[in-house]
Amino acid sequence: MPTIAEVYRTHLAAMIQNTSQNQEVTEKNVFQPGNPVNRKYVDKVIEDHLLPGSRIINIETLYELHRRSKEGKSCLILMEHYSNFDLPVFIYLLSRSSPEGQALAESIVAMAGLKLNVESKAVLAFSEAYSRIVIYPSRYLEKITDPEEQKEARRKSSVINRAALHHMVRCKHSGHIILVFPSGTRYRPGNPDTKRGLKEIDSYLKVFDYMVLIGIGGNILRIHPSGEMEEDQLFKDTVVYKVSPILECEIFRNEARSRAPADVDLKQFVADEVMRELEKLHEEIEQIREPKG
Repeated sequence: MPTIAEVYRTHLAAMIQNTSQNQEVTEKNVFQPGNPVNRKYVDKVIEDHLLPGSRIINIETLYELHRRSKEGKSCLILMEHYSNFDLPVFIYLLSRSSPEGQALAESIVAMAGLKLNVESKAVLAFSEAYSRIVIYPSRYLEKITDPEEQKEARRKSSVINRAALHHMVRCKHSGHIILVFPSGTRYRPGNPDTKRGLKEIDSYLKVFDYMVLIGIGGNILRIHPSGEMEEDQLFKDTVVYKVSPILECEIFRNEARSRAPADVDLKQFVADEVMRELEKLHEEIEQIREPKG
């Protein structure tokens, strides 16, 4: 199947030319507002590949979450992660649902891993179409074996993540909804570890008032076996999102912890509970979706 770089070569060149952010991430640029010009190019890719029947089930729940965020409540979206187009397609569908959906789409700020900036100029050009706060994922540190490199990486991650936390707090109290992929990476079929929740999710639940969980069925941009983001392959497909009821973060966290066996990591258990609920939503979607591609 073709890649974005192959099919949209001219579009991609224009997007790279229009990119406003640096590939290097420091504490000074962790908050990166969306680039509306580049979003139009991304929307063109979506329009060419999204099939009829694509939709957001229980979208009214998101409208209510948005109303609460505008009233000063801190609100969180926890979403499954299969593709670098999970967020773009979600924003696309929201924006076209209604004027309220458009306003909601503009209020969303995603927590995004460093890789989306540093992978390549092409990946950055697509990523910066959407407002995000860049973080240094703990998984990056686990891959570094050299002691000196790891020491420097830990220093850098501490600085970046402290700045990211500052901006997240500012956003969540100013009418923005924070979107997080609790697995921290895209799911790779055959690799169950990529669908395991990060235990940092427990900390998010500790500092937010309300949340919704969102499962996904369908995918128009699928991971290439090489793992290189620029090699992701385009498909036409029906993409369906399903939104859970609004949940109180404190109640969900406390109830999950109360069910945990005595000998487990409580933070990891809470993250696992989140992923179990997301998987239920995913299975419900696949029962009704008509997959293509």
